[in-house]
Amino acid sequence: MPQQLLSFATAGRGTIDITREVAAVLADTGMVTGLCHVFCRHTSASLMICENADPDVRADLERWLADAVPDGDPRYVHDSEGPDDMPAHIRSILTGMSLMLLVTDGGLNLGTWQGVYLYEHRAGRHERQIVVTVMRDQAE
Repeated sequence: MPQQLLSFATAGRGTIDITREVAAVLADTGMVTGLCHVFCRHTSASLMICENADPDVRADLERWLADAVPDGDPRYVHDSEGPDDMPAHIRSILTGMSLMLLVTDGGLNLGTWQGVYLYEHRAGRHERQIVVTVMRDQAE
């Protein structure tokens, strides 16, 4: 079962399209049919499948999350790393830290307007690690 660790530098809160990098890990395996699991090794960043044609979708999502999970909310006790610390944890739980993607005909079986995104929930620069595991169909 091939597995690879990918690293991404983030520039603060927002999304990074990682579809190409995940697809490259898959391509290196030569697998035709199976599953591709993608896991984020952080509690303040997440993964999502999202619209990849119009960046306004991701900007709207960020605005919605900013309203739903505001920085510095006085209800939060956990603030060890600043006012965005607890909101980042909540955001990652809401958006998820892993994805299971179908592999069909040697590629990621995504819809026409779908991409795989790393979603940074903290302000400032961070180095994020993503683990990609490719699971082959036993009949192959």
